[in-house]
Amino acid sequence: MTDSWKYRVLPWCFPLLVLAIWWGATGLEVVPHWLLPSPAEVAHTMLAYLAGSSGAPYDGRFWHDAAASLWRVACGYALAVIPGLILGLWSGRSATLARLLGSSINGIKSVPGISWLPLALIWLGVGFMTTVSLIALAGFFPVYFSAAAAAASVPPNLINAGRMLGLSRQKLFVSVILPWAMPQICAGLRVALGMSFAYLVLGELTGVPDGLGALIMDARMNGRVDLLLSGIVLIALLGSVCDALLVRLLSLAPGVVR
Repeated sequence: MTDSWKYRVLPWCFPLLVLAIWWGATGLEVVPHWLLPSPAEVAHTMLAYLAGSSGAPYDGRFWHDAAASLWRVACGYALAVIPGLILGLWSGRSATLARLLGSSINGIKSVPGISWLPLALIWLGVGFMTTVSLIALAGFFPVYFSAAAAAASVPPNLINAGRMLGLSRQKLFVSVILPWAMPQICAGLRVALGMSFAYLVLGELTGVPDGLGALIMDARMNGRVDLLLSGIVLIALLGSVCDALLVRLLSLAPGVVR
């Protein structure tokens, strides 16, 4: 097997192993059907959710739910990334700002995200704003800490070389600091995106009318394990697609290995 084929096949090995174990467990009735439906039943439910037209409650609802969830993720992610990058890069290059923000940010980071949910519901109510605020809060920390660590790790000799070449502070940031920091920043951005999807589900479990998290809550309330598993699989697929698009976008940035 050539290296190219090996790297194409490897990502599918673990999912196929899980699918085989799942199929065997349900086929041999090791697990009760009501507790774990077969892959075929989940696939049938998922297809109906994606493109069904029989008039059942969840048939064909995927595209509306996915659009609602992705919009919440996009808004929350933007609210996490913009201040996270600005404050993180600034803190990495300013010991004063790092000392000013360090204790507060570390303290807030230690509070479990679910602890903010009751307060967000009281202040913002059920719906869009609560979900977006939870996503923003969760995504901020990996962006901030990765940006701060990356900016602080720039070798002093590179900074001194840029100054000797007559670079202004702005050009020094764009030409030296940012390219050096980009690989670590990219890692933080990817972690933040994954956390955004995790907290999306938490926010949508509070009773919003649409979204993939709302589907999972409805499925749990109705005892529809097949529908619940369909929601989980689809969230995983959406998250993977969004991560791949983010990696492709970040590959255009300076300092990122293509």
